[in-house]
Amino acid sequence: MQLLFLLFSVFGMAQKAPIDSLKRVLPFAKTDSAKVNVLNAIADKFKESNPDSTHWYATQAQILTQKIKYDFGQANVFLNFGNAQIILGNYKTANLNFEKAQALFEKLLATDSEIDEKRIKHGLARAYASQGIVFSQQSIYYNALEMYQKALKIYIEINQKANICKAYNNIGIVYKSQQNYSLALHYFKKALDIQLQIGEQSAATTLTNMGVIYAEQGNKNAALAHYQRAEKLFKNNDNKRGFALLNNYLGDFYNKEKEILKAENYYNQSLLMYEALQNKFGASLVLYNLGNLYSNQKKYDQAVEFALKSLVYAKEIGVLDQQFHSEKLLSELYSIQNKPQLALEHYKNYVVARDSIANQENNKKMLRLEMESEYKSKAKFLESESKRKTQLTIFMLIAAVLLLGLLLVIYNRMQIKKRLTLQKEVAEYEQKALHLQMNPHFVFNCLSSISSFIVQNGTDSALKYLSKFSKLMRLTLEYSKGSLIPIDKEIESLQNYLELEQLRFHNKFTFLIHSSENVEFNMGIPPLLVQPFVENAILHGLVPKEGNGFIEVHFDVENKQLICSITDDGIGLTESKLMKENSVTAHQSMALEITKKRLQIMEETTAQLANIEIIELKENNQSAGTKVILRLPIQFV
Repeated sequence: MQLLFLLFSVFGMAQKAPIDSLKRVLPFAKTDSAKVNVLNAIADKFKESNPDSTHWYATQAQILTQKIKYDFGQANVFLNFGNAQIILGNYKTANLNFEKAQALFEKLLATDSEIDEKRIKHGLARAYASQGIVFSQQSIYYNALEMYQKALKIYIEINQKANICKAYNNIGIVYKSQQNYSLALHYFKKALDIQLQIGEQSAATTLTNMGVIYAEQGNKNAALAHYQRAEKLFKNNDNKRGFALLNNYLGDFYNKEKEILKAENYYNQSLLMYEALQNKFGASLVLYNLGNLYSNQKKYDQAVEFALKSLVYAKEIGVLDQQFHSEKLLSELYSIQNKPQLALEHYKNYVVARDSIANQENNKKMLRLEMESEYKSKAKFLESESKRKTQLTIFMLIAAVLLLGLLLVIYNRMQIKKRLTLQKEVAEYEQKALHLQMNPHFVFNCLSSISSFIVQNGTDSALKYLSKFSKLMRLTLEYSKGSLIPIDKEIESLQNYLELEQLRFHNKFTFLIHSSENVEFNMGIPPLLVQPFVENAILHGLVPKEGNGFIEVHFDVENKQLICSITDDGIGLTESKLMKENSVTAHQSMALEITKKRLQIMEETTAQLANIEIIELKENNQSAGTKVILRLPIQFV
């Protein structure tokens, strides 16, 4: 415990030095705008250790900015207000402040300002990155990635290597949350290379994140090695929040290794750090972990004490997920202690928290859809206004200079443009019509599968099958309306479909769905394009095969094209043609024909190659399966 307090005193001295320097500078600031900048700088220094101080100094800065109408200072005030709210767990209020900061920085960039453009861009990048943190904390990962990418683009433009590292690190965290470990490690390594090159303190945070991934992958040696490297670096910097989080992860690591004393020690260090930071979010998590630790040791009184405190913090900052876990743990502990009334009370609270989380997730989905709709409406309006103004200006200039002759040329060009637009719209509607043909085709096949499954397996097994089918239908209906869906949603849909077919055919086959690091998070693919080929691989390749089979679906980017390959080790094309019946032939040709038309229209609308290649695999002059390769234009959603 003495060592822990010594570390805190070192951190306090390291943090206090720049703050004291700024405080000494404050009385000598010659202008109000200079005072605002110093006050904002002091507020920013407190953001990791004392959110109340951050808010206080930002408030003093705001009073001056309103007096002198200093937009740059006010934008930084909003950033500091937002940072204070993040520490306290008030994400909605935090994001409102970051959005206000973003609007002011964008306004300054669009006007002639006395402030250096690089400083304004730095502030705008901070506003984007801060919004990314809020979205990431709320598990709105698509929006988080969008904001981090915007921030990264600006940091690269103004060559701020330290902030480039942070952006890479944050993007890696989002991919880690989505369990896309290969992409997460890719971005963490990019961040770490730069951090070690420039001696950036945040290298400790990156090493921690990499250790977490290795731990989740079961690579204990790599995880511990990265944790220990991070621990050495944290001891020499002032990132208290990062050090607290690392100690919590080390507690988790040793808890899994059954080294209870080490786990307890690291959890306690983490708790003391979070308490000193007034970070109730982190403290609530560590208290819950300690409660679990003592519960496993049958120290139920201590476990109850920590679980209750975890619950108090979670309620104070409104973190439903932690309330859910703490209430459940308390219910179990009171049940063990033969306190049925308390056990029932906390169980009821656990159920309420569980239902609230479900409702919150639904609200998040609705909010995301609403935000996307609003964004698209604004974009269309701005585009329409821009086109209208441009056309009006061109018309007036040409009318003044070239008069009647050039007016005729403009008229002809407008007609051509309208015709091309009309052709494009017709092609898009034809694409949608073909897509709509795929929906009933897909549903009909699934219903046929359910029918045969019920006959073969009976009612009880069919219930499990129907549950998976229901989930798949929800995904299909949700994303089949658009012309493109994100690749991760297509993968999720394929995962559900293949699990359904595994159940139907009694684990007749195994499968693997994966994508390379070249595939970006916002790349899109037409819905229900891949599924028919996966279905054919199962029905015509693997089902007739003796023994079990394997299907692999892989997404990659080659030669500026999105490549999707579906490979199976079934009986192959030649033998499949000999075995299939007339009804199956019609079924297969329908899906293949519609897909070919969709690819043809895609080529016409994007002016890029889109085709399909079906290959029979051979091994020792014997059929070894089938490979379907879809080459698609790269499009973004």
